[in-house]
Amino acid sequence: MNYLVIGAGNAGRPVARLLNNQNHKVIITDPKQLSDFKQDVQSILKQMEKEGVILDLGNDNPSIDGIDKVYKAPSLPDSAPIAKKVAEADLDVITNEDFSKMVNDLIPVDIIGITGTMGKTTTTFITTSIFKQAGYKVWSCSSLVNNLVSEAIIDGIVKGKAQNCDIAIFELPHGTIGLLDELDIKIGLLTNIAEDHLSEFGGSLEKYQQRKLILERMSETFIANNSCRDIIAPVRDNALYYALDDDCDFIGTAGDEKLTVRYSKGEFTTPFHMVSYFFENSVGASSVALTYGVSQEDITEALSEFKGLPAHMEDVGEYNGRKVILDSAFLYDGMKITLDYFKDDNVVLFLDHFDTLSKRDKAEVGKLVGQYVDVIIASGFNEVNQKVEMNAAYEVLDAVENPNAVKVATRDITEAAALTFKYSKPGDIILHMGPLIAYDRLTTVEKIMKGLEEGSKKYE
Repeated sequence: MNYLVIGAGNAGRPVARLLNNQNHKVIITDPKQLSDFKQDVQSILKQMEKEGVILDLGNDNPSIDGIDKVYKAPSLPDSAPIAKKVAEADLDVITNEDFSKMVNDLIPVDIIGITGTMGKTTTTFITTSIFKQAGYKVWSCSSLVNNLVSEAIIDGIVKGKAQNCDIAIFELPHGTIGLLDELDIKIGLLTNIAEDHLSEFGGSLEKYQQRKLILERMSETFIANNSCRDIIAPVRDNALYYALDDDCDFIGTAGDEKLTVRYSKGEFTTPFHMVSYFFENSVGASSVALTYGVSQEDITEALSEFKGLPAHMEDVGEYNGRKVILDSAFLYDGMKITLDYFKDDNVVLFLDHFDTLSKRDKAEVGKLVGQYVDVIIASGFNEVNQKVEMNAAYEVLDAVENPNAVKVATRDITEAAALTFKYSKPGDIILHMGPLIAYDRLTTVEKIMKGLEEGSKKYE
């Protein structure tokens, strides 16, 4: 079968790669040249070409001669010349549903799917740790490994991971759910829903919620944070709920380096070495494991050994007497949880460009952080378009209402990290927050660590 995939963006690439892997002839076309894509995307496209996908890039008017079926990227308008050409030729168009069913048929094991606005990466990681402790061979896909999880899933199928595991545990961001909306999910988990990414849904929170709730429809058993009960109850009367210190199916209670989980069949207490949001996310992960049939003993063993994951309340060491914590919190609720945890410490805060992943209310960020910290250093570098946009930093700082606050705008995150030493003293906490680590963890952490090294020497 000859396929034309129109659009080499986040939807088109996974589709083209899988179709090629299934022994079809695949051409992927896009008006953009290869050099117009970000470096990591260029690498993916080159790998696809090595595997046999034909790249037809920089073409505004691709040919449909000899094409049997077409996949159109969701962003392609019906008014586009190639869309009109496909319609006039009455070509068979494969939908996201068609593609999702194809993917589902290639995964022969139970799938656990985890979504939410905040906490899905952490919860996926903890759930994976529990199942590994229980002896399962786990195929886990999360944004910690690949920011575009749908590509990670397809990569796993291409490389045989789907055939070489006992269970699949997938983080499912809203984009991946939109592309893979026909998966058979054994257990689905919703961590929460907050206002985010609304620019992708016409500003509508309801549309964003409906995208997340696709997971409920796909799931044989569905578990949700108790904060989502009002959203879930009208569409599902047999959902299970979890929370910290709230009456529901799985109740967690945080203690001093311990976590207790109570549910219908009993309770258990485990040593616990993490802080802040890790408690609630661990209750969510435990609820999935208990529902699937994992023993209390295996859960306890996994959680007692769990030490966290990169850039999520991560202690990266002490520099000149200052403890440095990296956290990827960038939504209001998540930031508030992190800041609350450090409310009794003297904190010097450095922030990313908050429009890296989506347009955000930076004034809201400024008002929030100003309630907790007296030194705020904000970066104006946008990692997506590789531009310095100082207005983004100023919007955050101008909204800080604390008249005694020190407010500094910088050109990039490396400079921001270095300057934390100028405005701190031994015994202080240096805290990072922002979306850059969620967007490109390895590059961002490298830039931050460079700034920390430079600042610790310069301002020693």
